[in-house]
Amino acid sequence: MKTKLTRRLAVLCSLIPAADTLADVGCDHGYCTLYALEKGLCRKAYISDISALSLHKAEKLLSRYMAEGKAESVCCAGLEKIPPSVGAVIIAGMGGEEILSILREGFLPPKLLLQPMQNTPKVRAFLLENGYAIERDFTFRDGKYYDVIYAEKGGAARKYDARSLEFGYDNLHFPSEDFMRKVEEDIAKCRARLERAGKSVPAVEERLRALTEIRNENTRDI
Repeated sequence: MKTKLTRRLAVLCSLIPAADTLADVGCDHGYCTLYALEKGLCRKAYISDISALSLHKAEKLLSRYMAEGKAESVCCAGLEKIPPSVGAVIIAGMGGEEILSILREGFLPPKLLLQPMQNTPKVRAFLLENGYAIERDFTFRDGKYYDVIYAEKGGAARKYDARSLEFGYDNLHFPSEDFMRKVEEDIAKCRARLERAGKSVPAVEERLRALTEIRNENTRDI
């Protein structure tokens, strides 16, 4: 791949699982699909987008693979025209509610790589309720903060409690510098919000308590 990937795309690409067929829903420029094909992670890939104009960017990037029959473009909403037999699906850069709507209205593939922009706890809960084992679940920074989740049916299950659902399993058990930086920033935001309110705001106070607890758990003597 000649194009230098952003950190966000590099993280996503590093988590793409091997599968006979792969679908990249809302594929944008198609970089994740290109990476998967170049690395031999799939035999065939489907790229889809609800916008034909947006899809054209990926078609241009993947033109060689499309000519070889290794990539196929589908203009549709969500998984509407994606074969339910695909082994893995990528859905990145959408809101959590939108991702859940796509999965509920479509189908649940064996492997899912998701990068929700909001409502990540709801996505985690949905996956666990539908028989997925969440194998990777962490926050990283590329200008702003992103959550990424890799889940697999029949994978190695990890126990999720309420805190893991809220903050992400890997973030709590293997906290990264990016995640701890986000914790500090979120603590400051909570304090500022309470100061502006000038009164008790239970939801904000509870989140501040949880964030402070995480910070204190990961404070190390130098």
